[in-house]
Amino acid sequence: MATGAAALTGCGAADGLGAALGDTGPAENLRSAVGFFTGTARDNGANMTTGDMYAGPRDDKPAKRWVQLTRGSAGGLSPIVQDAAGRTLYRFDEDDNNPPKSNCNGDCAKTWRPVLVEPSSRVFVKDVPAEEVGVLKRADDTLQLTLNGWGLYTFKGDEKPGDINGQGVNRTWFAVSPTGGKVVSDNDGGETGQESSAPESAVRLGDGSAILDSGKDFSEPNGSFGVAGPGCVEVPQPDLVRSIQLSGGPVKLWKGPNCTGESTVITDSVADLDMIGFDEQVVSIRFGDE
Repeated sequence: MATGAAALTGCGAADGLGAALGDTGPAENLRSAVGFFTGTARDNGANMTTGDMYAGPRDDKPAKRWVQLTRGSAGGLSPIVQDAAGRTLYRFDEDDNNPPKSNCNGDCAKTWRPVLVEPSSRVFVKDVPAEEVGVLKRADDTLQLTLNGWGLYTFKGDEKPGDINGQGVNRTWFAVSPTGGKVVSDNDGGETGQESSAPESAVRLGDGSAILDSGKDFSEPNGSFGVAGPGCVEVPQPDLVRSIQLSGGPVKLWKGPNCTGESTVITDSVADLDMIGFDEQVVSIRFGDE
């Protein structure tokens, strides 16, 4: 069960969160087959070589052991939902959400990869409402995670954490908000009723702390040191920072002193800062104000 975070529901339909919410229909029955937990996968002691972090195909069984849904930002879009690997999650305008149905199959699903789960999968939620998360059955009988009934996907063209190359494709694919809405920017030609993206600076930062490690995967070949908020904090030895253990995020990393220059927001620990272009380059960090 959960370590350092609360379990929202077990895997059984009788006493899970779905039953507590009064679920009765087929979609709700599917939802009750997975377990919901507050906090990140790491907080809950998940195997970080499986689930979102699995290196193989997304439809392999180890990849479906767990999924993390985290509120974050990328490329100026905020708030959006990302998985534990920092991948942007998308929704498709041509899907249905009531009842939930995916209309992306065949070649479509090779480019837009459904976020798949199976009975007994664990779903970790951080700053994403668990009551909005559900499960639909696809045409091939696999199970796909949903937000507010909309199927969730990753985009084959996103190559690294924080990429949003799928945003606005064919004017039907959009990053998804924590409540399942589609996030649009001024360049996406959005219609009334869509959720506009807030500037990245509008992300509410956490007044927490961070351990800055000199090796990847939180190792310490040349030691480590801690920093904490509130406000902007200078990093003592930027050239030694290769991974970050974050508590109480999100925080904003900067490549310049006094929180200036190129920046990015992280919402969880980062095992390899090279994956987001900040390896040995974190000069200052902004935490939330008091």
